[in-house]
Amino acid sequence: MSLNIDVISDLICPWCYIGKRRLEQALAALETRQEIRVHWHPFQLNPAMPKEGISRQEYRTRKFGSWERSQELDAVVTAAGKSDGIDFAFNKIKRTPNTADAHRLIWLSGQHGCQDSVVEALFLAYFTEGRNIGDRQTLIDIAAEAGLDQSAAAAVLDSDHGITVLNDAVELSEGHQVKGVPFFIINNAVTLAGAQDSDTFLECFSNQVSQHC
Repeated sequence: MSLNIDVISDLICPWCYIGKRRLEQALAALETRQEIRVHWHPFQLNPAMPKEGISRQEYRTRKFGSWERSQELDAVVTAAGKSDGIDFAFNKIKRTPNTADAHRLIWLSGQHGCQDSVVEALFLAYFTEGRNIGDRQTLIDIAAEAGLDQSAAAAVLDSDHGITVLNDAVELSEGHQVKGVPFFIINNAVTLAGAQDSDTFLECFSNQVSQHC
C-alpha cells in the first residue's frame, strides 16, 4: 500500500520546519516498505504582506505585542528545534518576506522531481542562514542549489505561472478547515494538525499501511 501525504505549510512558520523533520523521522522508522509520496501545498500566513516584505522586528512586535515577547517565543522554538536537529538562527533574519514566489518555486519543483529538496533548502536558508526568501535572485539561487533548473526558476518568477496554485491551496485548506500550519493529510482520509511528534505520525502511517486507520 502506498502512503500519500499532503503537507500544507508556510515557509516562515518554524513549526512547519520542525513538522517536516518529524515527518521524515516517522517515515524513516516505518518497518514495512511501501511507495511514499509527499506533496507540499502553500498556505500564506500573511497573504497581504508587501512584495518586498517588512522588518522582522516590526512584524513580530506588531503580532506579539512586544519584541521581548517575540524573543521569548523564539527561544521556545529554538529549544524544540534542537531536539530535532534544527539550529534556528532567528537573530540572522532581518525581514519577514512575502512567500508567494517561494511557493511558486515549490510548485515548479514538484514538476521537476525535486520538491522536497527545494522545500528543505528554503527552510534552511531562511531559518538557519537568514537569507531573504522573498528576494527574486535569492530564490533562484536557493532553488538552483537544491537541483531546480535555474533558467526554469527565473522564467516562473518573471511570469504569472503558478499563481493559480495559491488559489487552489486556499480551497484545499478551507475544505479541510485548516486553522493553522503545518497540516498533514494522509491518504486523503486522515488529518493531523500541528508539528506532531514522530511517534504520532508513525502510529497513523502504520495504521494506514495496515488499512485500519
